[in-house]
Amino acid sequence: MTTVLETIPGGASDDLAATIDGRVLRPGDDGFEEATRIWNGMIVKTPALVVQPESVADVVATVGFARERDMELSMKGGGHNIAGLALSDGGVTIDFSRMRRVMVDVPGGTVTVQPGCNLGDVDRATQQHGLATTLGFVSETGVAGLTLGGGFGYLTRQFGWTVDDLLEVEMVTAAGEVVRASRTQKPDLFWALRGGGGNFGVVTEFVFKTHPVGPQVTAGLIAWSADDAETVTDLFRRMTDQARLEMTMAMLMRNAPPAPWLGEEHHGKPMIAFVVCHTGTPEQAEADLAEMRGHGEPWADLIQVKDYAAQQSMLDATQPKGMHYYWKSEFLPGLSDELLSDYRAQFQGLEAPASQIVLFHLDGALAGFQEDDGAVGNRDAAFACVVQSMWPAGGPAEANTEWVRTAWQTLRRHSTGGNYVNFQTADEPEERTEESYRGNWARLAAIKAKYDPDNMFRVNRNITPA
Repeated sequence: MTTVLETIPGGASDDLAATIDGRVLRPGDDGFEEATRIWNGMIVKTPALVVQPESVADVVATVGFARERDMELSMKGGGHNIAGLALSDGGVTIDFSRMRRVMVDVPGGTVTVQPGCNLGDVDRATQQHGLATTLGFVSETGVAGLTLGGGFGYLTRQFGWTVDDLLEVEMVTAAGEVVRASRTQKPDLFWALRGGGGNFGVVTEFVFKTHPVGPQVTAGLIAWSADDAETVTDLFRRMTDQARLEMTMAMLMRNAPPAPWLGEEHHGKPMIAFVVCHTGTPEQAEADLAEMRGHGEPWADLIQVKDYAAQQSMLDATQPKGMHYYWKSEFLPGLSDELLSDYRAQFQGLEAPASQIVLFHLDGALAGFQEDDGAVGNRDAAFACVVQSMWPAGGPAEANTEWVRTAWQTLRRHSTGGNYVNFQTADEPEERTEESYRGNWARLAAIKAKYDPDNMFRVNRNITPA
């Protein structure tokens, strides 16, 4: 790692601090450790400087500071990216924790979001008006990173990727210019930002379309013994085949956690579960979920009418900050017998307490857009398959990562050929990033060359300029 003294001449950081309204933090300063502590505890990086801007002008000054010194520059929204892309080791990290304003325009049907917001910030604001935009599954995830990588969540089946709700952005370019991009303003840049990650500049504002959702939905989790896995996976396939767009389901297998909603006799035993969110009427939900709720003898049934915002944060406790995480993902065209057999086989003899494979149902609104409508592509994805492991510092890292890789290699033969760029780990080769964009890679590289020819924005799943 390059040290602070090697990268920043004496007094330069003081000059930057005197120029901006926000804060400039150096290693050892109050607040530096908190600013550089991210969700995946496996990632340890130490920036030379952390800048906490309070305005777009502060961002422009910081970009100029880094450009003039040829320093690496990263952006931290929620700090939730599994590869640790929020931090620049020895470079400059822009920490947006002081830019977290959410503005809901009810008559206009939009919400404007600053880059330091997490999903919970947006959901709380929009749900006051019975509105929502398409966001992810964990409320502490940063809106910026989720969106720039494409984004999906409980509303994807109804409305598409997160970027299908994106209407406009404000961005600071590598040259320090403040620009706005939409379908009519700089449409090439807007196309690239809709899935192309942080490769093109620093986004300082997102404008999203909103939809009437909630404030109450029928949602929660239902779990069975993994002894019933064959009938439960068949149930999942049957239900997702006929599901209305208002219903989203995810299926997971793992060893049961020591959770209060599970009887102690089940703790540590293999289980299979569905996470469900139904945004239709309670009567529709009751009818649509009847077969599931009547299946076998569930260990737990937490499906109930609840606030949509509560469902959006239900999984937060399953992904605590500071644990070590390792994932692999693929998009799937469907659930064949062979895929479900391979899926179940990964849990034979599994001893890890927090390793799991999740199948998220996506099929629906994605297919209503052209394949090249936004860099995210992958509109043939019917399911997202995510192989996940989590363990505390000092835990069995090698065994957990090896299980993830082995399970992923088995399941990827069923892939569409695409994968979710936001779930790529730090050790993924460039080829995996190219695979995630499939036929859109060359177009992305050309736009990268136009807006960032010197590859200033490279602390990301990097797209090399053409």
